[in-house]
Amino acid sequence: MVPVRAIFFDEDDARAVVARLRADGFEASAERERLAGEDDDEGHPWAVVSDAPAFMLEVLVDTHDGWLDEGEEQEAPSPPLRLPMAPKRIKRPDLG
Repeated sequence: MVPVRAIFFDEDDARAVVARLRADGFEASAERERLAGEDDDEGHPWAVVSDAPAFMLEVLVDTHDGWLDEGEEQEAPSPPLRLPMAPKRIKRPDLG
């Protein structure tokens, strides 16, 4: 299962979500989310990463005023194209 991330600006909210998820039997951890260009360490939000289903984290995000960080879904790579080994002949070789 792909880990799900939720973002909170308040450390207490992040810790409460982690405690709730662990109590429900899921793995969860909170860590500081470093934002590019943010100088103030206190201004960084908290990321909660968990193996819980996304819908569970969605409910907790709504309760604790955060947001769900849904990464871009990766599409399966398409098979390689079959390219010709030589140029295609336009004229018939027997009319030369």
